[in-house]
Amino acid sequence: MAPVIRAIIFDFNGVIADDETPHVCCFQQALAEAGLALTKEDYYGAYLGMDERTCTRMLLARRDGTCDEAEVFRIGERKAELFRAHAALHKPELFPGVVGFVKAAKGRYRLAIASGGRRAQIDEALSGTKIQCDFDVIVAAEDCPIGKPDPAIYLLARERLNAGHRSEHDIVPGECLVLEDSLAGIRSARAAGMRVLGLATTYPLDKLHEADCIIQSLEHLTPEAAVDRLL
Repeated sequence: MAPVIRAIIFDFNGVIADDETPHVCCFQQALAEAGLALTKEDYYGAYLGMDERTCTRMLLARRDGTCDEAEVFRIGERKAELFRAHAALHKPELFPGVVGFVKAAKGRYRLAIASGGRRAQIDEALSGTKIQCDFDVIVAAEDCPIGKPDPAIYLLARERLNAGHRSEHDIVPGECLVLEDSLAGIRSARAAGMRVLGLATTYPLDKLHEADCIIQSLEHLTPEAAVDRLL
C-alpha cells in the first residue's frame, strides 16, 4: 500500500527553475568582491547545495575565525543585485515536466515551495508561466533565517500549509513529499520527518543516495507515480 501523501513541497532552484548555474556564477562574483574564493568544485562538492547564507558564514569563519553577519548581509545583497541584472536579460526556464507535474498535482495535494532563494527571484521566475498561481504556500529565504540542511524551512512550509486549512486535520511531516536536487536539501527534509524524492538535475545520482528515491527528472512522471516510487 502506497504511503499517504497529502502535500508536495518543492525546492525551487534546480527543481522547478533551471537557474542553478547563473546563481552559482553570481554568488562567486559577490564572494570574490568580498575577498572570498569559491570554486565550482567546492560549491558542488564540499558545500553540496547549502543555503547561500550558510555557505557564506562557513567561508567567513574559515577565513576570519568568526562570522560578521553584516558582511553576510552585504554579500547576499550584492549577489541578489547581480542575479537581478542577469535575470532581466535571461529569464530562467522551467525544467521539462514541471508544468505537467504541478498541474496534475494541483487539487489532489496541497502544494508548497520551500527555497533558500529570495521571494522576488521566485516570483519573477514563475511570472507569466502556467503554474504561477498553483502553489498554496511559498517559503523563501526572507521567511526563514536558518538555511538548509537545517529542517526549519520545511517545517515552516508545513506549518503554513496547515494554517490555510483550519477546518481539516493537520498534515503531519510523514504525509509530505519533498522534491529536492541537493544533499543539503535532502537532509533538511528528512530531518523534518518528510519523504524525499531526489532529482538528479544538479548533482549525480550517487550524491543523492540519502533520498527515499532518486529519479533523473520530472519529465513523463505523474504525482501518483512519484508517490508509488516511495514504496
